[in-house]
Amino acid sequence: MTEEQKKAAAFAAVEAYLEPLAKTPQIVLGIGSGSTIVPAVTRLVELIKEWNLNVVCIPTSFQAKQLITENNLVLGTLEQYPKLDLAIDGADECDSNLNCIKGGGGCLTQEKIVAYSAKTLVIVADCSKDQTILGTKWTKGVPIEVIPMAYKMVQNKLLELGSTAANLRQAKAKAGPCVTDNGCFIIDAVFPVDAMKEPEKLENSIIGIPGVVCTGLFVGMAAEAFFGKSSTEVVRRKRNN
Repeated sequence: MTEEQKKAAAFAAVEAYLEPLAKTPQIVLGIGSGSTIVPAVTRLVELIKEWNLNVVCIPTSFQAKQLITENNLVLGTLEQYPKLDLAIDGADECDSNLNCIKGGGGCLTQEKIVAYSAKTLVIVADCSKDQTILGTKWTKGVPIEVIPMAYKMVQNKLLELGSTAANLRQAKAKAGPCVTDNGCFIIDAVFPVDAMKEPEKLENSIIGIPGVVCTGLFVGMAAEAFFGKSSTEVVRRKRNN
């Protein structure tokens, strides 16, 4: 059912946000990473043909770039298009005000850059990602991308900040740490509930550590989220402010 929920959310989001842009000469669209984005791209391809759209796609990862090229979509870069009309991406979890944890797939930095460049960030996910407090079901911790030489120091500083576990993420198909598209490492840092209730404060504390490139806390960035409850039911939720 989860795949059907993701598909329902992805289709609904793409349709809802592309329709108002359909008459513009060109749409610059950020393409997120992860499993939920695959059906979003599928629907995007269909709508480009149906509505005769001119869409340039900006990827957030190597995976996203592959999706774009494999589907014969127009590939662009942030150098060419530093201002995006829209970005559509998944999330590992969202809280009651659509603050998100992202980076379970290791693409957090490029995802955050593309999201920041977009006028609107829309999240698509299955309903299990819709929670009141971050860290409720996503218990692996906050992904934090770090410069390799600094990882040990950053781990120690995270523990000083109150993290109960700051684990260097290991690769699955090779020995050693996971290496991002940017050549960096990822630390997954678990924090107590009280800290997760204030994601903006936590983000500011972590990002101030030298060697930290980016965190997977996306605070106040998403305008709306589409959560698939079934193959036919989608819940739409907008940010409170």
